[in-house]
Amino acid sequence: MANKIDLSSLVKNWQTNHGIHHAVWSGTFQEYLDLVKANPKISRNAFQRMYDMVIEAGTEDYIDFKKPVIRYKFFDDAKNNGKDAVFGLDVPLMKLVNVLKAAALGYGTEKRVILLHGPVGSAKSTICRMLKKGVESYSKSESGAMYTFEWVDTTGDLGGLFGKDAKSFPSPMNEEPLLLFPDEMRPRIVDELNRGQEGSFRINIVGELSPPSRYIFKALMEKYNGDFLKVMSHVRVKRLVLSEADRVGIGTFQPKDEKNQDSTELTGDINYRKIAEYGSDSDPRAFNFDGEFNVANRGMIEFVEVLKLDVAFLYDLLGASQEHRVKPKKFAQTHIDEVIIGHTNEPEYRRLQDNEFMEALRDRTVKIDIPYITKWKDEINIYKKDFNSQKLRGISIAPHTIEMAAMWALLTRLEKPKKANLTRLQKLKLYNGKTLPNYTEDNVRELRKETIREGLEGISPRYIQDKLSNSMVAAQQSNRGSVNPFMVLNELDSGLKHHSLLSNEDLKADYRELIGVVRQEYEEIIKAEVQRAISADESMLQRLCANYIDNVKAFTQKEKVRNSYTGNDDEPDERLMRSIEEKIEIPESRKEDFRREIMNYIGALSLDDKKFNYKMNERLHKALELKLFEDQKDSIKLTSLVSSVTDKDTQEKIDIVKTRLIKDFGYDEISATDVLHYVASIFARGDVKNK
Repeated sequence: MANKIDLSSLVKNWQTNHGIHHAVWSGTFQEYLDLVKANPKISRNAFQRMYDMVIEAGTEDYIDFKKPVIRYKFFDDAKNNGKDAVFGLDVPLMKLVNVLKAAALGYGTEKRVILLHGPVGSAKSTICRMLKKGVESYSKSESGAMYTFEWVDTTGDLGGLFGKDAKSFPSPMNEEPLLLFPDEMRPRIVDELNRGQEGSFRINIVGELSPPSRYIFKALMEKYNGDFLKVMSHVRVKRLVLSEADRVGIGTFQPKDEKNQDSTELTGDINYRKIAEYGSDSDPRAFNFDGEFNVANRGMIEFVEVLKLDVAFLYDLLGASQEHRVKPKKFAQTHIDEVIIGHTNEPEYRRLQDNEFMEALRDRTVKIDIPYITKWKDEINIYKKDFNSQKLRGISIAPHTIEMAAMWALLTRLEKPKKANLTRLQKLKLYNGKTLPNYTEDNVRELRKETIREGLEGISPRYIQDKLSNSMVAAQQSNRGSVNPFMVLNELDSGLKHHSLLSNEDLKADYRELIGVVRQEYEEIIKAEVQRAISADESMLQRLCANYIDNVKAFTQKEKVRNSYTGNDDEPDERLMRSIEEKIEIPESRKEDFRREIMNYIGALSLDDKKFNYKMNERLHKALELKLFEDQKDSIKLTSLVSSVTDKDTQEKIDIVKTRLIKDFGYDEISATDVLHYVASIFARGDVKNK
């Protein structure tokens, strides 16, 4: 008999992990005041909550080319295993969080629309989605606890105040319970709640009740002759959990066809079924406060492609941002407390700048540029997130495949350097942290500053993801089992012909030229890896190094070298030393300086009782590998791979090289064979470069 599922254990674990128990609470208005006194932060406004949510996830400080940067771990999306993680946008995200901080402190940005601006596929929607998921999850936690209220008929004699046979009336906009205090009472209440509080946070009651709550409050005040405490006996405070799916505290508005757009989608509409019950269409209880602005109260609202909205909608946006008020049909302006975030692409933003009638919106907007990534390692992480071993389903991706696709994407986004001796590929490597001769961190900062639109144009990650997917499907259909960089580069090239966002033929030609640059870079990488795999014999490298050091020592000390075979004292082997030094382009005029540097380094190590190893000097290590490769490649006869005849001894040596590629460089059987065949064909053409 199969084991039974322990449902109670699973449910308990789910409730514990998601704070379900904590998120259920109800009590009287007095009990809520006691909660506020004990923890004032439960009365925070939407901006304060969002800022605290980001900060509580943790931060990490680092220096990027001498510029301090804060990385906010919230955008790693650790709770969802990095599903929506944002890479390479630490500086734009730092600007976004600074806006949230200023708004949380009441410095003015809380009266603005936050506008994320950038090219297609630059993660604008992802950032909004993360913030929405974040505030939803935060409202379930203890530190993010928030509360609202409902009116209840505790006496049974309210005469249908809440509607026919209704015993309760929930706050239609999930309002903060402290708004129940009349304006005249608020200063004394705030002083009392803030008295004796530690920390910098202070409670402040801002805003008014929604029209239905205000109507009920007034009716009860009349019934009880102004007795506030009796009115509050009809208030039940309860824990509020935000949910985009349930339309609680999180709203999303997307432009539609102009003929189908209606401003009531933002501010709510009359409920015609209830007019008969309440007798008037101006009775607030007969109005549905379910527009996106109403729904998003206490949380955030996202405007998708905000600048495609009709002008009538933008008027609502102006009041919502500056005054924190919206105007429902037939009612007074209604207070809202929410973060308003919109995002847009460049063509729409240019239209906003050119439209003089939109001056008011421009003035109420805080624009944050969300460009494409310009760091190679961050771009690689985007694709590795989507194309990992869990999703490949029997298809392997050869080493460097994703890296080469990411390299091409970045090259299309980088502006051509103004320095004649610097290529875009070198610029890419500098941005990625590689050091090049004559380029300091200050030089790299200058390179960045001299650009005008870098990161705002080029190929989007979506195009790369699509072509990687196409390559994988093609590999499955052909039963090939492996995707390599050449397959992907060919797919990227062929896709340019029908690219929907590229109409400029000169730009297409430039992008195709960059594919050639990437292909050449890949060839250099795999030739170097095969060379290292061939020359990876540790004992032979050590013998070659010892021989070189003996000759260098004799040369610098003007001595002779004892020949172990003949027993004679010979002159230092200049031919051997130069054959190694030339591999790393040490010129004849610099050979003596290089040899003295090596000997001085060995001498310094011996003073500390340390023994020299060739791996300690990266340049020498590389030179020895290249020298050993040159000596061995003919004996291994790698070029025999391109012929049909291979003797047993040669095949064994090739298998050893293949094993090293698999073990040391991450290849599998298919990709290692592919690389060896391709590099062998290069050798067969005599196209070996010792670089």
